[in-house]
Amino acid sequence: MNNVFDYDAELRRYQERLRHAADVSAGDRVLDIGCGAGQTTRQAAGAASEGSALGVDTSAEMLARARALAAAEELANVRFEQADAQVHPFPPETFTLGISRFGTMFFPDPVAAFTNIARALRPGARLVQLVWQARDRQEWVAAIQGALAGDDPPPVPAARVDAFSLADPAVVDAVLTSAGLTEVAVTDVREPVYYGADPDAAVAAVRSLHVASDPLAGRSAEETARALDRLRCVMAAHDTADGVWFDSSAWLVTARR
Repeated sequence: MNNVFDYDAELRRYQERLRHAADVSAGDRVLDIGCGAGQTTRQAAGAASEGSALGVDTSAEMLARARALAAAEELANVRFEQADAQVHPFPPETFTLGISRFGTMFFPDPVAAFTNIARALRPGARLVQLVWQARDRQEWVAAIQGALAGDDPPPVPAARVDAFSLADPAVVDAVLTSAGLTEVAVTDVREPVYYGADPDAAVAAVRSLHVASDPLAGRSAEETARALDRLRCVMAAHDTADGVWFDSSAWLVTARR
């Protein structure tokens, strides 16, 4: 599991934004969508001392890490399931709070997904999530892909549902409203994201992400080496006493069942 990208480190500043907005109560039953290694779920479980937290994700590797960390923290009110939230048969009207930290942008059918999630929430329950703003508002995308492309044209994004599918607030409102959610609110949130303790660590970390792997696809060994040299220079330019950081922009989206 050492090769799994550390999203918890990358999103450490956003974690506090989500924690504050979620405002988990002692008796909450929390559903965490796209929980990854479970930091958000475990934090919610700690706050829901008389309730519980369920984290779902499609990655078995991430969930193994989540379960190990929960066991180490001796959290008895948290559990994890490998599940696709778009179709998973959640027990209806069970959860008092839904949360997600950048875990809801990859659904092939977002209306179906949020409809399924809404069914799992009790009437009046809140849904609190963070999603990325547009690609062109992310310094990390421009800097990383620009360095890897060099003099070549920017790469055409691969044909997949990507991290920016909920970047348009109008789309977010339409999707959530169509899914039966109400009181949709979208708030601008801006925090830097972290990629490593030093430039070499940052280069190694981002190579597992599509933002880096797509521009490198199909290149020769020599071309790849030159691209990675350029990327290391960019990482060095963003190196601080606290590691390598890039600016980013997100939406904090809240709604109610």
